[in-house]
Amino acid sequence: MTGIKKKITITLFIMALMIINSVPAFGAEKYVHNPMENPKAAADIVVDPNAVYGYSPSPDSERLKEYAAYDWSDPVFVEEMRKQREEYHDSIKELYGMIATMKTAGADVKDIAIAVSTRRNEIRLESYKNDPVGLAKVKKSNLENYGNENGGTPEYYYNKYGSWETVAEKALSTNPGADACLGMYDEYYDTYFITASSTQASDSSAPAKAEADTYTVVSGDTLSSIAKNKLGDSNKWIVIFNLNRDVIKNPNLIIPGQTLKVK
Repeated sequence: MTGIKKKITITLFIMALMIINSVPAFGAEKYVHNPMENPKAAADIVVDPNAVYGYSPSPDSERLKEYAAYDWSDPVFVEEMRKQREEYHDSIKELYGMIATMKTAGADVKDIAIAVSTRRNEIRLESYKNDPVGLAKVKKSNLENYGNENGGTPEYYYNKYGSWETVAEKALSTNPGADACLGMYDEYYDTYFITASSTQASDSSAPAKAEADTYTVVSGDTLSSIAKNKLGDSNKWIVIFNLNRDVIKNPNLIIPGQTLKVK
């Protein structure tokens, strides 16, 4: 009886830890949007009831097959992969904001692709700002591979892929399948189709855009709370930040009384 009680105690302890740490013990994390309805995601993943978030990489995937052999039912492994993916998304949130702002302004997919591809190169180089030796190596490599020390130009990638939408997607390196396996599919859902509605040039006969909506900052406000209130999504704080770069120098520091554009 002592051995059985000990096993029960250990089992209950493990389950308690999983609950405390919000790790799904049984079944899959449910998404509002079904990843399998997205052809790009469905091409890279399979439904896996044993996986932490209900999906694992497909061994037939061109992009994720090297990860198919890993244990996607292991919450420790999945959490580590999730952290790495979050760091990547954080590094390019500025690009998401650029695209949202340009789409609102009526830019077509070519303009969006050129802007985000160029800025993506700049972000890569800026990551070496404290490593001059590494920066020199990267620029040398870029020059050898692309004929440009800043990296491949938008025109280079257009000639390679033949599509401005693909150029934009490559700049973002969107991978909805990876996000689905890591519990992040709903969070970044809008970015998977971020250029889709911009494939047509803006209609010059359309009425002039109404004056941008504004919001006056009050004590306790953050960009995330304002984005949640005015745009319905706290993750769209970057949109407000990009609209107000002339006023906001640090996105974590906004001052009561400031009037901010929100659309």
